[in-house]
Amino acid sequence: MSFKRTGVFPANPTTTRGVSTKLSAAKDKVIYTNGKTVIVRDLNNALLSTTYSGHVHNATVARFSPSGYYCASADTSGTVRVWDTVGEDQTLKGEYKVISGRINDLAWDGESKRLIAVGDGREKFGHAFMMDSGSSTGEISGHSKAINAVSIRHQRPFRAATAADDGLIVFHQGVPFKYDKTIKTHTKFVQDIQFAPSGDHFVSVGSDAKIFLYDGKTGDTIGEFIASPHTGSIMASSWSPDSSSFVTSSADCSITLWDVQYQKAVTTWRLGSGVEHHQVGNAWSGERIVSLSISGDLNVFDPRIGDKPSGILSAPQKSITATAPAGGNTFLGGTADGRLLSFSTSKGDSEHIPGAGHSNLISGLASNPEDHHVFSIGYDDRVREVELDYYKEDDAPRSFTSNSSSTTSQPRSVAVAGDGTVFISEINTIEAFRSNQRILTQTPTFVPSAIAASKVVVAVGGEDQKVHLNEWDGISLTKPAVLEGNKGIVTALAFSPDGNLLASGDSSGRIVLFDVKEKKMITSRWSFHSARINSIAWTSDSLHCASASLDTHVYIWSVAKPMKNIAIKNAAPGGANSVLWLGQGDSTMLATAGADGCARLWEVTFHA
Repeated sequence: MSFKRTGVFPANPTTTRGVSTKLSAAKDKVIYTNGKTVIVRDLNNALLSTTYSGHVHNATVARFSPSGYYCASADTSGTVRVWDTVGEDQTLKGEYKVISGRINDLAWDGESKRLIAVGDGREKFGHAFMMDSGSSTGEISGHSKAINAVSIRHQRPFRAATAADDGLIVFHQGVPFKYDKTIKTHTKFVQDIQFAPSGDHFVSVGSDAKIFLYDGKTGDTIGEFIASPHTGSIMASSWSPDSSSFVTSSADCSITLWDVQYQKAVTTWRLGSGVEHHQVGNAWSGERIVSLSISGDLNVFDPRIGDKPSGILSAPQKSITATAPAGGNTFLGGTADGRLLSFSTSKGDSEHIPGAGHSNLISGLASNPEDHHVFSIGYDDRVREVELDYYKEDDAPRSFTSNSSSTTSQPRSVAVAGDGTVFISEINTIEAFRSNQRILTQTPTFVPSAIAASKVVVAVGGEDQKVHLNEWDGISLTKPAVLEGNKGIVTALAFSPDGNLLASGDSSGRIVLFDVKEKKMITSRWSFHSARINSIAWTSDSLHCASASLDTHVYIWSVAKPMKNIAIKNAAPGGANSVLWLGQGDSTMLATAGADGCARLWEVTFHA
């Protein structure tokens, strides 16, 4: 058996209301952060994206060097990591503790040698240093509150400008960087500041909805862009590659393209209304403009055509907590904020499932291939239904249906039996639903923690470290039997497709394989995980089994050779929450998802 990674569905940026989110772009890629992960997203094919998981604390901003060889990323602890973007090793060039608090922005000089990091520190709000040694290259001063943005002129003589919550812009000369003057043009927080690629100008935007243009060499104010369509805080700005125009994104749900020579608006795009459409970040990537909604959607615009986005890139903002197959090359993923998304491996993209979804964490998904439905459960104490569209091989699911039922208590796990009955294990109860009607409520003597179902058999795992096996006759659970062998709370259960085998994972990291018919243990030696088992999935031939664990690893096990396995180390940084098989035959596709909000694809080959 062997494996190789074939792609990743990246998460979208983390956003906070009223806070500018910094994006950076290079060619057809956009770089941003989500949690502790830095994501380099390919705008043409999401599966070609890459991720970097070297930060211990939540990352806040990442910037490509002008040379394209390095990336600098920073986090909430005031640490900057400089790493290699060429090749897959992502070798660390240097790690520097530059301020004592959150870093809000980073900027490279034109030679890819020097960096300035700014944010909210105790002793100082910014620091200039060499990327290879960390030695100081000047002093960033002049502000009395947290600095929100920084930009460096890429041509000599170098200049730097910083913008802060004190409503001031400070212009620095360099190198070494030193205070030159304070610019008092804005009346509220200054959210972003950017030098043009040519170095002739720089622009500032702020919470006062004002836009100012300055001379790039002297820092003198050229003028204000008065006829502005923006009516709310302007959160971000980015320049076109030829420095003839720039774009601004505002919390009034609009994006505006500006002409520098005539100092007027050329095009304004509006993205509906409501908080979810607030624009909090942007980047200019080649000929495309990317603007970030607070909902996490990346809106792609072509300034040459259209009055609406040429594309909207949707992806999770929070961890993926559950997955389920949706037919063909498509699968569903539920997230910690209650969203449900469809992932297409053939199209290389993901999209949100519309409809009345969950308002809280999705704790489980289960599909019923017989009638093309997927059932979801969430911490909003509801079970919901998604109808799938199979008219075309890779069509995404349509939407949530109107079918929804409340559960007696918080649901923990869901499974679908052969007759379409939906079984749910809850905190103190086992419930069954059919045709949107509750047909069974049972309070066992143990605390249910996981559930699985084959055609006529239902297995319930408990906090008593046992698996309780029952037959389902369409009305009630009968002929109970107890399977023992786990050494912790049973956290994941999965029947093999042929119904003959049952894999039971527990909180200690052990997986026990049972013979369903004989009701006996086959092996308990699948114990290489070091933490809770979150998910188990079988191949279609019932010969191999994959497991995902909180220890971030995924293992693939062989029924014929129990001691033979494949270890996919660090398959999901932060913890692997779900694993799913997508293909059939000798070479098949494995999807893994976890705490970093990304879903990764692996091609697994089973050798004879």
